[in-house]
Parts: sequence; C-alpha cells; structure tokens
Amino acid sequence: MKLLVVGGGGREHAIADKLRRDLPNGTIFAAPGNPGTEAVAASVPVDTQNLESLATFAADERVDLTVIGPEVPLADGIVDLFDDRDLPIFGPIRAAAQLESSKAFAKELMRDVGVPTADFDVFTDPELAVGYLQELEPPVVVKASGLAAGKGVIICESLEEARRAIEEILGGRFGEAGRDVVVEEFLRGDELSVFFITDGERAVPLVAARDHKRLQEGDRGPNTGGMGAFAPVPGIGSELVETVRRTVAIPVLEELAARGIPYRGFLYVGLVLTPDGPKVLEFNCRLGDPEAQVVLPLTRGNLVEPMTAIARGEGLSDWQPPSPAGFALVTVLASGGYPEAYPRGLPITVPEGIESERLRVYHAGTAIRDGQLATAGGRVLGVTGIGDSLAEAGERSRAAAGAIDFENKHWRRDIGTVTHSSS
Repeated sequence: MKLLVVGGGGREHAIADKLRRDLPNGTIFAAPGNPGTEAVAASVPVDTQNLESLATFAADERVDLTVIGPEVPLADGIVDLFDDRDLPIFGPIRAAAQLESSKAFAKELMRDVGVPTADFDVFTDPELAVGYLQELEPPVVVKASGLAAGKGVIICESLEEARRAIEEILGGRFGEAGRDVVVEEFLRGDELSVFFITDGERAVPLVAARDHKRLQEGDRGPNTGGMGAFAPVPGIGSELVETVRRTVAIPVLEELAARGIPYRGFLYVGLVLTPDGPKVLEFNCRLGDPEAQVVLPLTRGNLVEPMTAIARGEGLSDWQPPSPAGFALVTVLASGGYPEAYPRGLPITVPEGIESERLRVYHAGTAIRDGQLATAGGRVLGVTGIGDSLAEAGERSRAAAGAIDFENKHWRRDIGTVTHSSS
C-alpha cells in the first residue's frame, strides 16, 4: 500500500510517524516533508500549493491514500482536484473547508444551527466594526476572517486596542485573509480541542487535548500557532466529548450536507469551557498543530483503515479506536522573535539517542544547511514526552527540550501546569 502525506511541518511529521507505525511494510511519501519525516517517509520535493504536481505524483505512483496536513491546500481545493481524477484523498472539499478558511462562514453557520459560540458580528467597513465595539466589554477578540497562519486572532485588552486591530486587519495587514473582520466577545474559561474523524454522517472522537497559544509562560503575551499541548485533559470525560459530538459536530455536518457540501476528514472543534457551558471558539478542517503531536501518539487504533474507507466513499461503518493509554505532552521549541520576525539557518544540536518509545522529536521548521540541521521556521521542533501520568510526560518533555540546543531558543516550561487559559 502507498500513502502520501501532504505538508512539511510538525503535524505532518506526526501524521507520517503514526501512519508508519500503522503500516510498517507500506510505502509512505511526504511532500515536501522535512529532515524529520525522512526517517519514516520518502521526501517528495513538491510544494503543498502546487496542487497539479501533487495530483500527477499521486497518479503516477498509484498512491492508495493521500492525507492532507495543512489548511491551505484544503482551502485551495486539493480534495476537489483529486476527486475529479478518482484519486483517493482524505480531507474536506473546498466548500466544506470554509469552516476554517472563512471565520465569517463558520460563525454564521453556527448561528444558523444554534451551536453555542461567542456573540459576534462580521464587517468589511471599519467604521461599522468600531461602532459595534460599543456593545462589548473589553477584552475584545478581533479576527481576520481568512487564513493567517495562526496569527490572525488578536485579543485586545481595551476598546482602543481593538479599534487599532480592526483598522490594521481591514487595512491589509493580513492581505486577503483580512478582507472581512470578525469582532466578538471574549470567552473566559479553559480551552479544549476535540477532534473527530468523520465520513459526513458519523463523527468518531479521538482523544481531546489542550494547547497553549500564548507565547509566554503563565499564558501571557501574543497568540501564536501554539507553544505546547497535552492530552488527555484531566477532568474531561467522555460525557463532555459526547455532548460536543451531539450538539456541535453532528448539527454542523447535517447542515453542510443539507447545503450540498458533504464534509469528510478530520474536524477540529476548538472550545472554551465557559461558566455557561462549552462554546465553540473555532473550527479547523485538519488536525491541530501542536495538538497532533500528542493526539496521534496516544491514538491506539489503526488510522489507515478508516481514512482509506472515507477516501473511497465507503464510510466509517463501526470503526472505534480503543481508549488511549497514558498521557502525552509536547513542548514547542521556537525561534527567538517568533511570532514576529526571527532568524533562520541557526545550527541545531539534538543529542544522539534522545528519542525512544516515550520521547519523540517532531520537526516543524527545520532544514539541512551544509550538512547541518538548522532552524527554518518560527516553531522549530516539538518535543513530545509520553508517560503514565501528565507529570511524568511533562518532565520527560521538558528534560529533552532543555537538552536540545540552538541560538535564541524560546520555549515555555509550564505547558500542562497552567490550570486556567482564556481566549
């Protein structure tokens, strides 16, 4: 069997690693992959935005299943292209991927079907958006509606700060992603990421996780794509996950189907556990990053089988993964300056033999320069520890994170220990 993983970050490294474990004798490709994926997959030098070349490669190699990691190819319609050419692919079509590529689309759909979420409105006119601020109490959340590489959400502590954020977004700070701006109330409570694998009708949950988006310890500083995550989340039981499946995932899937937009693939539901109950913060149309680096190592079921069935239009049937054993915690090692400007090409030293069944190093932003592993992104490595307790997983992750070295390395030492997170 031949599999193709599209993407070259930490999430895609985790996907390729999981698929290799599920399919030890198969052939796995990663396009473009990274220095870390080379241990489990053959790298294919094709950019994730070159959809035609990806489809040609899949056809020429007779790939049995293509799995999409990042959001941009989904938003650009890679699944539609593969479907047109009868190439099995796992992920939502372009119209369904609007759940992530358009926050305005997602928020309005939630309002239509009664999914609990923050009070909001959508604007293209900065004056109207600033006027809406008078209906909200700070802090206020201002979002670029489109894809902005995890940087389009601004938590504003004052109305004046929110006004500036609105003007910056609609003024072009995020390009096309900021054509519309979503202004919404700030939700207080712990965050939770719930992941489903779905054929458009059934939605089967994977282990729930919690990530830390703020740059600094104590959940302070600017939002990032994620500085660490852990799973499972203590105190979160199957009843809450079932509530999310029944009141969020299924109504959204049914509404999309009624609109002629079947949704198949991973569905990520980002929640805030408010005093009034869970409310949806966002949807993603793929696995989260860095959550994938803790969810996948704990997923005991073979994912190749359900993903292949969904890609072939056969549905999930009665597939159900076994309950996870143990805990996983990932610490992200970032470049100094991230999420703003940061240097690239800094040599990385990873101690030999550091990885084991209970310690994995996922490459997110690395490259080989003159034969040396070097930094090539804002988030460089994800160091995942696995243990019988959350404390053990965290200690293992932090010890390894401290042993890996590159200039101006930035990381949080409190992942999994902060009890309250707001968004």
